[in-house]
Amino acid sequence: MTATETWTVGRLLTWTTDYLRERGADSPRLDAEVLLAEARGCQRIELYTAFDQAATDEVRTAFRELVRRRAEGTPVAYLVGRREFYSLSLRVTPDVLIPRPETELLVVTLLDLVKAMPAERTFVTALDVGTGSGCIPIAALKHAPRLKFTAVDISPAALDVAAKNAAQHQVAERATFLESDLLSSVPPGQFDFIVSNPPYVTTAEMASLPVDILKHEPHLALEGGAGGTDIIARLIPQAAERLAPHGHLLMEISPMIEPAVRELLEADKRLERLPTIKDLSGHARVVHARRV
Repeated sequence: MTATETWTVGRLLTWTTDYLRERGADSPRLDAEVLLAEARGCQRIELYTAFDQAATDEVRTAFRELVRRRAEGTPVAYLVGRREFYSLSLRVTPDVLIPRPETELLVVTLLDLVKAMPAERTFVTALDVGTGSGCIPIAALKHAPRLKFTAVDISPAALDVAAKNAAQHQVAERATFLESDLLSSVPPGQFDFIVSNPPYVTTAEMASLPVDILKHEPHLALEGGAGGTDIIARLIPQAAERLAPHGHLLMEISPMIEPAVRELLEADKRLERLPTIKDLSGHARVVHARRV
């Protein structure tokens, strides 16, 4: 990006797309567009009507810094401070895992089960374990008016992010945020649903994660031990104690650990294991059990 050339929006996008692709970005064009929109203070869609417009020096300076950090591996979501999940724009910081599209299946499954609850139930209670950004409860609360959520996390910084997201999306009055190591601070109760996207990456897999995940996202929210099930094995009995009769447990998992998680569920006689829900690619993604 030399000072003697006219750098239009279109030219900046083309150059940056090639630059990021050479440095291993999975979605270089999308990254370039999101970062340039951030530097210009506009919506990404507005770039398409501004291809021939020259970028100001201020925009180019801001954009150059964002691109430099992206090329070094910083995730785009952390650079712009937000990520879309279930059509909601959510605040994210390095204190929380960046919401993934795969987790939307957990929300869809939960909402379907809530809809099937008896109509005379004026409210339905749910608990999210390891809430991070709060993406799961906030997305569900936006679409299920009778739902009330308790969201727990071991990280106070993550809980702060989640609480701000709940306030932004106007669901804070139906959400309670609690610092807790799994469910240790949650008394035995009568929750209709317990949901979680727990850490399930194996220790061996951690070393081979892309640099933007390995060096920037919180390992506490990712690593599940040698077999990927260390946290899940602790969570299952704690969840069984806190579910109402016939209450549901839903957990996002890696397809590779589904057999091991299935065995853990079947070993707890307080739970009835139900069929695992597969994602659009046909991979086992959400395990499902019901309190007997």
